[in-house]
Amino acid sequence: MKRRSFMKSMMAASAVAAAPMALMAKEDAPKAKKKGPNDMTYDAAVAAITGGKEVKDSDKIKLTVPEIAENGAVVPVKVEVDHPMEENNYVKAIHILNTKNGNARCADVMLTPANGKGYFATRVKLGGTQEVVGLVELSDGTFIKAGKSIKVTIGGCG
Repeated sequence: MKRRSFMKSMMAASAVAAAPMALMAKEDAPKAKKKGPNDMTYDAAVAAITGGKEVKDSDKIKLTVPEIAENGAVVPVKVEVDHPMEENNYVKAIHILNTKNGNARCADVMLTPANGKGYFATRVKLGGTQEVVGLVELSDGTFIKAGKSIKVTIGGCG
């Protein structure tokens, strides 16, 4: 037998043997889309970040987001906190959350007094019209937040 014809027959035989296994694996696969390990609701995300502590609305947080986002895949978000950045009194963390995506946590940024300013800017992905929240942890262990609603015309998460 020639080498090429032998290789062709081996390839055909392995393809025939593998086809039923692939069909069985497809049938055993779950029908519903599995959630990822990071999927959590807005309330669960807030609880995970704060450890159950109270979160107060604050006008010290300037949250800059568009009123209407034409593309939910790239929504610009800026969080600026009017708070000192001193050795014992500073912005410890800025968390950007959303209220309706599968994973409410968009970004978590840890800061130190060396940052000089409580500021963070990024782009987030939103699946539809919803609220974006800037949750800020201060060095004394307190939490403050500000939120704004964004109307998304083209969803970015689906």
